[in-house]
Amino acid sequence: MKINQNVIEELIAQAQKDAPNETCGYLLGHDDIVTENYWMENIDHSPEHFSFAPKDQFAALRYARSKGLRILANWHSHPASPSRPSQEDLRLANDPSIRYAILSLYEGIHLNSFRIQNGEVVDKEQHL
Repeated sequence: MKINQNVIEELIAQAQKDAPNETCGYLLGHDDIVTENYWMENIDHSPEHFSFAPKDQFAALRYARSKGLRILANWHSHPASPSRPSQEDLRLANDPSIRYAILSLYEGIHLNSFRIQNGEVVDKEQHL
């Protein structure tokens, strides 16, 4: 998956603004190229986990369809830990058709995305 630079910059700004809490959203695009970030409120308001509001998920899906885009990845930030899935992230990754991206602000800025199947990382890509 390729993430356009302007989207990466938007993710970083959003993660820094929402820190110390995690922030989250969907990465939208087509042909494995991310062209938009669809921010969603972390309704947990927590520095250690996140949850999407169902109404935001439906709105994101409607928006993507209206623009001819697909949801390519679910993303969230790790303000104080590395860019790798936590045990909770692995447990909650239920859609093997999308990637799971994690932007870390810990010891620099790092962005990786993962394909997760049956609670296990099967592929990792570095984006920043």
